[in-house]
Amino acid sequence: MSAMVAVIVVAPMLGAGFTLALRSRTLVRDLVTLGVLATVTALAAWLLVVVERDGTVVVRVGDWTPALGIVLVADLFAALVLLVALATVLVVEVYAIGQRRSAAGADPSVVSPVLLVLTAGVALALLTGDLFTLFVAFELILVSSYVLLTHRGGAAQIRSGMTYVVMNLLASTLFLLGIAFVYAATGTVNLALLAERIPELDPAVRAGIGSWFLVVFGTKAAIFPLFSWLPDSYPTAPTTITAVFAGLLTKIGVYTLIRFHTLTGMQDLGPLLLAVAAVTMVVGVAGALAQDDMKRILSFHIVSQIGYMVMGLGLFSVAGVAGAVVFLVHQIPVKTVLFLVGGLVEDETGTSALGRTSGLLTRRPLLAGFFALPALSLAGLPPFSGFVAKLALVDAGVAESATPIVVVSLAVSLLTLLSMVKIWMGVFWGPDEPGDPRPSPASRGGHRLMMSAAGVAVGATLAVALLAGPLWGMSERAARELLEPTAYIEAVSP
Repeated sequence: MSAMVAVIVVAPMLGAGFTLALRSRTLVRDLVTLGVLATVTALAAWLLVVVERDGTVVVRVGDWTPALGIVLVADLFAALVLLVALATVLVVEVYAIGQRRSAAGADPSVVSPVLLVLTAGVALALLTGDLFTLFVAFELILVSSYVLLTHRGGAAQIRSGMTYVVMNLLASTLFLLGIAFVYAATGTVNLALLAERIPELDPAVRAGIGSWFLVVFGTKAAIFPLFSWLPDSYPTAPTTITAVFAGLLTKIGVYTLIRFHTLTGMQDLGPLLLAVAAVTMVVGVAGALAQDDMKRILSFHIVSQIGYMVMGLGLFSVAGVAGAVVFLVHQIPVKTVLFLVGGLVEDETGTSALGRTSGLLTRRPLLAGFFALPALSLAGLPPFSGFVAKLALVDAGVAESATPIVVVSLAVSLLTLLSMVKIWMGVFWGPDEPGDPRPSPASRGGHRLMMSAAGVAVGATLAVALLAGPLWGMSERAARELLEPTAYIEAVSP
């Protein structure tokens, strides 16, 4: 079982080297990439089954003690998010292969290797049990994501990519300083040991550490006011890259935010987190309503929806954190498929601007359905997964008498629905005018592959709703383990 955890991290790195060596052989490169992603996704599924049945799996690299060595920890929270994340990358890669079959969608051969490096970074971030290895994972993600953002070399992409890199390098610098500060205060960077030692620190020192890492992880998660890099960089990237970023990168920031602040007992920051969550929701949805481009609207909604996850954390209750976990699992496929649909719209019409196309409901009814289902889920309407996740958070907020944040979350849900209707009316509704520009879409086979991948992602959003009962049970257990970390500490400690 320990080997399985290590393989999930190592296999994408080895696959990246192999595909880079074979980058000129398109078919072999794509098969190897899909093979690696399918393998680690299957291993992640089996890992979740094992963790659910037997408890936390711990790997002590080199058999060093946790105080000195690298530790990989697969608890229920990590295993659940890991499976959803890897499955998302696999689906997006299938979509990317379909897109590359057309001349217009062809990508440089470096994309698949770099995507595998990004996958390794994501897996390491989710499984690591210490802050320094988490820093390394973030750097893997940062370097590979910058290459993916700017590999086409357009001026707009490079400019927006620089904004992305500068903000994330600032966060990385603060992260490294935070690690030094934590080590000076506690003598360790291992999360299990920090869960024991940070609560024993002076309250002012503890609050300082919590606030510092709120800025670090909040920048990665794109909370207010640290989100400015996201709406500028995501809309200019290729569709497949944006879909991976939208589904995963900010969610890794939220994951680490939840992991660190629950394990180390930062309940005193609850009111601050709730205030940040409320403003993040409002600013994100307001930005979305002000846009007239589908991809920019969806980019601002990434920010808005992050606020709901921070809300669950800020409640610091089992129900609140469990609601945040459900929301996190729901958001990954929903945001991914919405950006994949945005790419299909661009292939069909040549633009994602709302005022320059209409009538896709008549021309491409299946594509309209692929948008409508996750859009309704994003808005939180029943019976979709977004309703389940938001209901859990609202119920937790009511239980904790956090009335202001509950009211804000409900109001933002209504505004989210309004922005989804705006996209629907601008892109899918209206007459299918013969004079509309219609560039040639991807080749027939490539287009079918892209639609199939988007359909699988839509099915994943529906599966989250259908499996809401078991998902809630796992999320509740994960939340309890995070807020009461005795079992985590015992599993990691020798």
